[in-house]
Order: sequence, then C-alpha cells, then structure tokens
Amino acid sequence: MVRRIFSEYLDGNGDRAIANGLNRDGIPCPSARRPDQNRHRLADGWQGSTVRSILENPKYTGFAVFGRWTKHETLLDPEDVAAGHVVRFKRAEREQVVRSRTQAHPEIVSVEVFAEAQLLRRSKAAGGLATARKAERGARTTARTYLLRGLVRCGVCHRKMQGATIRKGAYYRCTARTMAPSSPALADHPKTVNLREDVVIEAINGWIGHLFDPRNVDETAAALLASVGGEAGAGRRDAAKRRFADADARLRRFQDAIAAGVDPAAVVDAMNHAQAERAAAKAEVDSQPTSKTITDAEI
Repeated sequence: MVRRIFSEYLDGNGDRAIANGLNRDGIPCPSARRPDQNRHRLADGWQGSTVRSILENPKYTGFAVFGRWTKHETLLDPEDVAAGHVVRFKRAEREQVVRSRTQAHPEIVSVEVFAEAQLLRRSKAAGGLATARKAERGARTTARTYLLRGLVRCGVCHRKMQGATIRKGAYYRCTARTMAPSSPALADHPKTVNLREDVVIEAINGWIGHLFDPRNVDETAAALLASVGGEAGAGRRDAAKRRFADADARLRRFQDAIAAGVDPAAVVDAMNHAQAERAAAKAEVDSQPTSKTITDAEI
C-alpha cells in the first residue's frame, strides 16, 4: 500500500484522490488494520491526512530517523497554573533531525522515489492554490453561476454541498458515495441529498422583504442601531479594549507563576499566545477612528 501511494502520487493524484481510491477498493486504513496501535483514531477509512503522513515519512526508505517531533509542555488551563500541564508534540527544525548513516531496516520505497515525491510536494506548495487545490476553497470555472456557492452545508454530514444542474435547474447536492465507507454519518445519510436553489432563494428574499417592509423598517433600524450601541465603531473598540486587558492580566499571572517556581518552558507557549493577543488588541484600539454618533434616522 505504501508503494501504491507513492506511485499514484507521482502519477499526479492528490492526497484525497488516493485516499478515495483506497476506500473504494476496500483496503482497511491503518487505524482499522492495527487498532491496538491507533486507539486515538476513529478507524473510519482513509483520509487525505493519512496519505500525507505516509508520503512525508522518511522511515520507508529504510533509514532510521530520530527527532522529527519535539516535546513541548503546555499548561492544561492557561487561566489556572495549578491545574498542571499537558505534553504536545510539534515538528522539529530540519537541523535537529538525526538520520542513520546506513539503512537500519529493509526499504519499502527507494530514496530516489521518496526524494522525488518531496520535491513534487514542495513545488505544489510553492504554487499555492493554483497547484495545491483545496477542495472547499479552490476557484473553479462553471457554466452556471450558483448564487449560494460555498454557503450551503448538508444537515446530516455538515460538508459543503456542491452545485449541480438537474433538468436545467440549479441544485445543491451531497452524495454519500464520496464519504469514507466507515464514516458514522453514513448511517443516517441518504444516497443523494438534492436542494433546489430557487426554493432557498425564495425564502431568503421573503426574509429580506419582511425586514425592509415599510411596516417593519422602524423595527429593523432599531435593531441595527442596537447592534452598534448607538455609536459607530464603539462596540469594536470596547471589545478590543477588553481583549487587551484580558491578555495583559494573563501575562501578569504567567510572570507571577514563573516567579513562584513554575518551569518557564511549561508556560512559554501560553505567554507567546497572550503576548500576540495583547499586541493585536492594542493595534486594533489604536487604529479605531474617532467615534461618530449614528442615529436611527441615518440608518
């Protein structure tokens, strides 16, 4: 299966396409084949992330590799230092990774094949969305304009529904065949879910028409005025001030914890996050324009 994954990737197939092919052929995913080693996995079929992890694992070349991941201790609850910490693993820098000089076990793919796959992945990443297309965000050219494209999700599996033309009408559909065979959502998912666009558009137009009907326009204007607190930008500025004060208070608590004897390595990630939030909130406060009172008549 590892050789097949590398071969199909070098033939131009993407991670998701390879995973879909493995699922169609009924090949068990790693967590289904070895559940004792993958208790934290759902065993619900091959995923694109599973294929990606195999393509990026240099151990399949037969060489032993150490230090690909580094251990970081982070606070379990940044608001409560006494709650303890949790261990998380992050990718190490390339210069920290150690490889054996000779092969430590039989190879599954050659070094040449592995290197070619890595170069192809880098070239795709360098091209952005033009070469590494994202399924939900990639730009596509279609003969028909779907007004709600990218905005409609299936109520069963919560995936984005795809636009489709059925008997010259615009629909949004979600098909069960594109899901992993062992996905829990398959139990309640119909074979195909079709939603007519004109039905949704009619309901949206009716809602907008109700809001701006002359009989309801005063109520709509009052609701809009309440949403900004009667002052343009005041709500955003106040929210930014609250975020600044909260981040500043957390930083002081972390500093007090270090002074009390807590290992600085356990709070460094939380401190960096709080510092970034504090800087972002301060920049937002400083960039807010002078407040301008707005009235319901202006709305």
